[in-house]
Amino acid sequence: MSEHSESFLRHLTELAERDRGALAHLRRSLGFPPGAYPPAFPSVERFVGHDQRADDPRRKALYLTAGLFAAHPAHRAGTSFARALGRIGHDRQSPSIEQRFIALLGTEPDELSYHLRQGISLLAADDAPCDYARLLDDLSQWLNPFANEHRDQIRQRWARDFYRSYDATGDEPAPSLAANPALA
Repeated sequence: MSEHSESFLRHLTELAERDRGALAHLRRSLGFPPGAYPPAFPSVERFVGHDQRADDPRRKALYLTAGLFAAHPAHRAGTSFARALGRIGHDRQSPSIEQRFIALLGTEPDELSYHLRQGISLLAADDAPCDYARLLDDLSQWLNPFANEHRDQIRQRWARDFYRSYDATGDEPAPSLAANPALA
């Protein structure tokens, strides 16, 4: 995680502890394109670089992450969003969670907010935390229209995290064929 992401998460955590009004504005901002809801500006703009334009992917990621955090302020470093969602899918034995996750993986940047809000709602319903600093870094790449290769890498990592939690044998990767000479 970048130091910037960690600093932003500390700021959001402080807001959750002392400024419920700011959190309400951030939650409300999820109903708008990221960075387009002026009441959320005081909580986020101080973390936007001076050279970032309104359509900058990092700026959008800051606003989207802030809104998601405000909707469910439960952070746990090292527990990716996909892993947390996979655990819920496993615990509930719910094919619809897997279907929603697959839809999320196929999402283009302009539709990402909608699918992430659904996922965060599921995490909130089960009081499951996730790593928002990691989410911010991932979203910064996903929302970049010129970073298709990075977006694909994030999707693949999210899929691995989700299915390792979703499957009953989730914490151990499948053995490779090279590990068993009889199968190679």
